[in-house]
Amino acid sequence: MRKSIVKYSLSGLCLLWVTSGSGQAPICNVKKMTNETSKTNPLFCDPVEGVCGIPDSTAQQQVSTQSVDKPVKVVYFTDPICSSCWGIEPQLRKLKLEYGNGIEMEYRMGGLLPDWSYNSGGISKPSDVAHHWDEVSVHYDMPIDGDVWLEDPLNSSYPPSIAFKAAQMQDEEKAFLFLREIREMVFLQKKNIAKWENIALAAKKVGLDTGQLKTDFEGKARILFEEDLKWAREYGVRGFPTLFFVDQSGNKEIVYGTRPYPFYEMAVLKLHPAALKSEYSKNWETLFSKYRSLTAKEFSELSGTPRAESEKVLNELVSQGNLEKLTTKNGSVWTVK
Repeated sequence: MRKSIVKYSLSGLCLLWVTSGSGQAPICNVKKMTNETSKTNPLFCDPVEGVCGIPDSTAQQQVSTQSVDKPVKVVYFTDPICSSCWGIEPQLRKLKLEYGNGIEMEYRMGGLLPDWSYNSGGISKPSDVAHHWDEVSVHYDMPIDGDVWLEDPLNSSYPPSIAFKAAQMQDEEKAFLFLREIREMVFLQKKNIAKWENIALAAKKVGLDTGQLKTDFEGKARILFEEDLKWAREYGVRGFPTLFFVDQSGNKEIVYGTRPYPFYEMAVLKLHPAALKSEYSKNWETLFSKYRSLTAKEFSELSGTPRAESEKVLNELVSQGNLEKLTTKNGSVWTVK
């Protein structure tokens, strides 16, 4: 298989590399690699040089504009275990609050980890990912505990991806909550979200019918997941997160990787200059009524509180009995008590 190097600045991508074997090897880049590593390991990206081992990161097919009820449609290719996708939760949550009236979000699963049937570039087993996730956590300032790869490693990201498609069949909004729940499970609680018992626990928590979810998980949801993989291939997606912003005329903007908030905002405004930014209350009660849980980075992004102060504010709310705090070795998340 020919492997090409495409020069883009793609810091913050969980990459898919189709190996010469039967599998795909994912890794989420957060730090500069040496030139030698870049050349020998296609799974790593050097953001300083802007060189990533990606076969093709340009969309090959026009993004569908069918059933676009709002001025801008956002097609978001992601994966439940994509740590770089976890890194853009603060930005996407803010985008929904400020421009939710003008954008329609469509989540598609990308299939980051089919299985462990490959051996490439030093990433050949779950334990190889543990330290990497700890580094990612520091880089994105989002809590991630990589020890799940040592204690109860996932054999694939396909089961939780299929479960998300099953959740979408029931209720789109609850599916978003479900995706957040399983991400918190794997990133913070070190739970193997490829196991049905954890999938069912998350589904029950967000109000999904677990019996129906099981039926759909074993049936049509698998077909829907395969359709997502097909779309990813046809759009030329090779890394996550990848977001396609498209208007009703088919004009599009693409944002690759984890970027600061203005990148996502400008993509909307380029396609819909008349978009009005919604003002929302930034007090903690309002924010936690919209989002059940928030990290310190998310609270800072959404409330406008300086990051150096956001954790102090949240901890004071814990001491006052308003919030509960779950602490990991790499950060915390706060929920309404």
